Amino acid sequence: MADLDFIRRTMERAGSVTTFSGWGLGLIGLTALGASWLAGSHPAGGRWLGVWIGEAGLALGIGVLTTLWKARAMGEPLLPGPIRKFALALAPALAVGAVFTIALGRAGVWPLVPGVWLVLYGAGLVSGAAFAARLVPIMGAVFMAFGAIALLGPAWAAPAFLALGFGGLHIGFGALIARRHGG
Repeated sequence: MADLDFIRRTMERAGSVTTFSGWGLGLIGLTALGASWLAGSHPAGGRWLGVWIGEAGLALGIGVLTTLWKARAMGEPLLPGPIRKFALALAPALAVGAVFTIALGRAGVWPLVPGVWLVLYGAGLVSGAAFAARLVPIMGAVFMAFGAIALLGPAWAAPAFLALGFGGLHIGFGALIARRHGG
């Protein structure tokens, strides 16, 4: 019975990423709220873009460190398996987001950038969902919905949805992941 239990646990871990830190996602959400406050409510190049690019780098660092800590605490390998596959599934959406940011900036339509970021990040999460805990595709779908509202709603609301998405959704889903999957 112990062998069967071990095999079941190993197969469950191999099939989905549970080493993402919910606490890390919550911290990412808090830094995103700070970035939103620092950047201001008028999407544009320069300072606004610089703050959000800095936030993306900070969020990546927090995500990597907290995932490392959680994986080490759980005794799980980091690069082989689902985490690597999840990162590879997320990467194309993030790359497209960078290209669209440059193109939209060149066209002078900065108010579209928050919605594009939210939709593409959500699409990346949904793509990586085959290798992640069940909450991740739900989180991705909500990000996509926020992005659609930011793109199709009034331009003045886009920065608020950016803050609610990258701030509020990371905090909320981070708390759920921490509760359901430990840390």
